[in-house]
Amino acid sequence: MNIIAINGSPRKKWNTATLLRNALEGAAERATQAGRTASTELVHLYEHDYKGCISCFACKKIGGKSYGHCAVKDGLTPILERVAEADVLLLGSPIYFYTETGEMRSFLERLLFPYLSYTPGYQPLFPRPLPTGLVYTMNIPEDKMADYQQDRAVKATWAVTRRIFGSCELFLCTDTYQFDDYSKYVSTSWDPVAKARRREEVFPQDCARARELGALLVEQAMAAGDSGAAARVDTGPTGS
Repeated sequence: MNIIAINGSPRKKWNTATLLRNALEGAAERATQAGRTASTELVHLYEHDYKGCISCFACKKIGGKSYGHCAVKDGLTPILERVAEADVLLLGSPIYFYTETGEMRSFLERLLFPYLSYTPGYQPLFPRPLPTGLVYTMNIPEDKMADYQQDRAVKATWAVTRRIFGSCELFLCTDTYQFDDYSKYVSTSWDPVAKARRREEVFPQDCARARELGALLVEQAMAAGDSGAAARVDTGPTGS
């Protein structure tokens, strides 16, 4: 069973990457419990040289050799190929300026748009269900997301990902700890003591939830594989 996680954060050891590692561990553990051999991979997008969609429309061209696939060849190409072969997909990004990071956004354009057909209802072209988890980290509390329209941005990405791959679990980690030392930065909007306490007390619970997410996606992948099927599974969005 191939399980791949895509880290859209420039940080390799902070909130988003840590949650993705926990999700991978939970997925691998669940696969092993079921007697499956699990292969896990964590991709750091900021290590790769690539661009977003260039609007060439080769993925939409009638009779084109790249129909349903991104035709651009660059550092993202082999990653897209591995995602296409994956049994479980995890996508993680912090919220930067109200939406995903630029690297993650460019990745999503290249990943999702080729699989979205220009047909009535925008039918997906991905050939099978792919259990997917969408992991977001953000500085603001969850009850403030609507004030900044972040709930709409997150759910928009969740909806199109679910459409393409058949299912998508939405995972939110809010009110995160941004700096090792808040005294070094102009950040008086927040209480550094409260932030540190939440990091110590709540973030371990978030990591445990991430492990549960990984296990859930493996269960969905096994269920889809065992049934052979084409039936699309959707458990809906869940909060933190």
